[in-house]
This record gives sequence, structure tokens and C-alpha cells, in this order.
Amino acid sequence: MLAASQQLMLAVGAGGWLPGWQPWPLLLLAAPLLWWGGGVRRPTADDPPGRAPQAAPGRSADTRKPPGGRTGPRLSGRWLGAAGLGAVLSLTIAVWAALQDHEPWIGHEEAVYANKARSWTDGGPPDAGWGPYRPPGLPLLGTLALRVHPDVGALRTVTLVLALLTLTVVWLVAARWTTPVRAALVTLLVLSGLGFLRRMPEFLTDIGATGLLLVVVYLVTRAQEKPDSRALLLLPPVVLAAFYLRYGVVGNLCAIALAALLAYGPRAWAARARHLALAAGLILLGMLPHFVQATALTGWPLGLITWATSQAERSFVGDGLLYYLAIFPYRLAGDLGAVVMVAGLVAAVGAARRLRAARGVKLAEGRAGVEDRRQVFLAATAVLLPVVLGTATDGEPRFVYLSVVLLTILGVQAVATRAGERRRPILAAITGMAALTVLGTVQVVAHGAMPGPTAQNRSTVPVARAVAAEAGGRPCLVVTGYVPETGWYSGCDAVTYRQYRRLPKRPPADVVVHFVRYERGRLQPDAAGVARLTEGRPSRTWRLPTDGSLGAATVVTLR
Repeated sequence: MLAASQQLMLAVGAGGWLPGWQPWPLLLLAAPLLWWGGGVRRPTADDPPGRAPQAAPGRSADTRKPPGGRTGPRLSGRWLGAAGLGAVLSLTIAVWAALQDHEPWIGHEEAVYANKARSWTDGGPPDAGWGPYRPPGLPLLGTLALRVHPDVGALRTVTLVLALLTLTVVWLVAARWTTPVRAALVTLLVLSGLGFLRRMPEFLTDIGATGLLLVVVYLVTRAQEKPDSRALLLLPPVVLAAFYLRYGVVGNLCAIALAALLAYGPRAWAARARHLALAAGLILLGMLPHFVQATALTGWPLGLITWATSQAERSFVGDGLLYYLAIFPYRLAGDLGAVVMVAGLVAAVGAARRLRAARGVKLAEGRAGVEDRRQVFLAATAVLLPVVLGTATDGEPRFVYLSVVLLTILGVQAVATRAGERRRPILAAITGMAALTVLGTVQVVAHGAMPGPTAQNRSTVPVARAVAAEAGGRPCLVVTGYVPETGWYSGCDAVTYRQYRRLPKRPPADVVVHFVRYERGRLQPDAAGVARLTEGRPSRTWRLPTDGSLGAATVVTLR
């Protein structure tokens, strides 16, 4: 089964069937590493602590206490893992800085949050492109950044910090479930993923929300694995932070809750009903301001969430799920990450089989049983995420980063466990390939993914700046198919042609109105359609050549 999966991924990774082709088919090198070492025996309840014949699914066999104290391999492993994390974070900063030069102008989705952040500063311009169905968390952070320095770099520094925090959370959680050294490898593999690296330089919410969701997953496991744990009481601030950063985490939280119910069973959660009820009550209390706003704007408390879902650009219900099935796992994590993710998924299937076979056996409640149940929970969460999100909305790799993280953690641990005594050279080889993959993926992103948006901005940015100059400091409105980015670079308010037609009343006479059409633009009428929108008012038509992909712009300015 796994061999067939590897052959399929090898074909996809080496061919051009899917977007985001990698420079090397690393599956050729990575796939054999999964099976190097042959079969190894699982630890049992009778194995003395620290004397397992291999690494258990949780902690490594290298962590046994040496004679004379606890300053041996365990301490050195922690320091080595921390050093590995430091290297990954340093690489992240370098990659972020390098990619800024390839996409220097703010993108469409970024500009929505950027405009809102700037509108909250003193005397800020309008929030072009903003909708009340969007969460306020990222604009709030952006406002703080803009007060330090009012440019795109300051905004993107916010998401660099969020990325560094998220990778640190990945390391901390993975170190609890594996070892610090393997956790460092997990963070490197996550960074090397094509989906992650593409969005990491941008001012978006997804990476920061992923770190918070991973904390939620960890607290759920903590609540079940530690007797008398109060971990559930820590959920409210984490859940609320994730929610106000990205409303879309509601689907992620539903997937996590369903996976927890399936993996641990209703009885396990009924035993923690008191803590669950208290946590749920605090979460609902924290969401009260959102419910009040949603009711005022839409008529019912969940109106903003359903409104956000309705913005999905999908052809039919479920096309997001089909997209995830088509890109899994290569497009999410690249060649090497795809192998590791599949290894984690296969290991979780094995854990589920062991749990089923061990029903009623004491071993199922021991150390191995606890770790098997955790593996099932993590894998179930990773699988249910694209199912829930792909059904509710459209598909994008950035929506399911949590699936990549969870399966990568499981995969690294599975490879180490399978390798037995050969795990060190194997993990070292994977680490080297992961480092090369980061460099290769950076090239793919810089020269494959970023040129398109950058070429488009070479048209929209000079036009936005030109219409701002034409307004001469007066209030202005731009009607265009490229609303957020035009609003950011012009400082004007901006609407689409459809939105302009639906305005209850025309802009006041003191507002300078520009109608912008590009040679190769989208969502725009022809010249006759623009003439009808001017309603016979005096106007001036002028043309602005650009070297961008949209071609020259024709601007009609109402006098």
C-alpha cells in the first residue's frame, strides 16, 4: 500500500500535473528511508523504563538516565534540539527576507487586512475591500506595526513574528510527543513545505492561527493523558485568540472535536464534563461581542460566520474536498514532506488496528495504548480537517496547515521508530534533504509562484499612485476590479463595478471618482459600460501605459 502511494507521489512530484513542481523528485531518495532497518519490536508493558529495544511512539530510547545523574543523553538531546530549533528559526528569517525582494508589493488578500489596519490609525484612509465578515485580530496587530513604520515591510514583519512563534509552538509540542531533536526536524520539514513557504512571507492569518490550533490539540491530549488534568480550562483564551485571528478556525475546531470524540470515546469526555462545560461557557462568553455584532449586522449570532463561508470561490459544495484529494500530500508539503506525511498516516492506521485488537486488554490502557490513542487522534484530526473545510468552503493549502503539522510529527516519529538502531543516520539524512528542500522550494516560490502577482502589481501599483496624484489630496473613490491593492497604494476608497452599481446613492460632489479599466483586466465593463456609469457627468479620459501583465490602463475621472 505504501509502496503504491510512493510511486503515485513520485509520478506527481516529477511531473507537471499539479502546480508547484519541485526542482528535484526527492521521493527517490526519501522513500527507501521509511523502510531502512526492517521490522522492529514494539515496547510492551513488561519492558523496563529506558530499556526499550527501540524508540517508543512517544519518547526515544536514548532518554534513559545514565549512571551518576540526569546530565547525559537526555540533557544533550534537549540542547541539540534547541540548537536545531534556533537554526530553523534563523533559516526562516533568512528565507522571509529573501522572498520579500521577489514580491515587494502587497498582494490582494494581504491588502484587505492592511487597509483595515491603516484605517484604524489616526486619520487613516478608508478600509477598501474590507468586509465585516473578516476577523479583527490581524488588522489590530497590523495597526501596532504601522505606528512603528507605515509600510508593507512593517506589516509583513508581523507575520514573520507569527511564523516564528508558530514554528516554536510546533517544536515545543512535537518535543513533548517525540524528542527535542526530532521536533527540530519536524519544524524544518514544515518550513520546507511548498504550501507553507508560499504564504509565510505574506501578511495573512493562517500561519498564526495554525500555532494556536496546535496548542488546542495539545491541550486536548493533555486532558486525556494526565490524571486530574486541568488542561481543558486553558482552552478558552487559546480558542478565542484563534477565532478572532481567523473566523475560519470554527471548521478546524469542529474537526478537532469530532476527532477527539472518535479517538477517546464519549465516556472519556463524560468523565471530564465539568471542565468541558466550564471551558465551553468561557468560550461562549468571550465570543459574546462577536455574537452581538453579528446579530446587529445579519440578524442572528452566527450570521458573520455563515457570511464568511459564503465568500468561498467554489463551483459546487465539496469542490474544496476534491481539491484537497488532488493535491494531498505533495502540494501541501512538497516531495520530502509528502513521504513523511504518508508515513505518519500509515503509522496511525497501525495504531488504530492495535487499539481495536487490544480492546479489554490492560496493555491498551498502558503507555503504548495511550500513545496509540494519541496517534489516532492526531491522524483523525489531520484527515477530518480537509473533509470539513473542503465541504464548507473552497480549498487552499493554507487552510490545512494543521494537517501538515500533525502528520509530519507522526511521520518523523514513525520513521524513527521503524528504523530502530539506525534512526540516527536516517534522521540525519532526512534533515540534510529537508535543508536542501527549503532552498529548492524557495526557488520554486520565488521564480514560479511570485512572478505572477508581481507582474500584476506592476500594472495596479503605478495606476493607483497616479489616480491618487490626480485627486490632489481630495477624498477619492476608485472603481476597479482590483480593489484592496488599489486602495492601499492610492489611499482612496475603492469598490468593484458591481458594488458601485449597488450604491444607494452616488458619491458626494467633492469626492473624485475614477473608473479604471485595464487592457487585460477582470471584473470590468467595456468602454460603453463605463460611459453609462458616468451618467452624463463631465469627465476626463486618460490612458496610463504600464509594463505589468494587465497592460495599459484607461482611467475615466469625473470632474
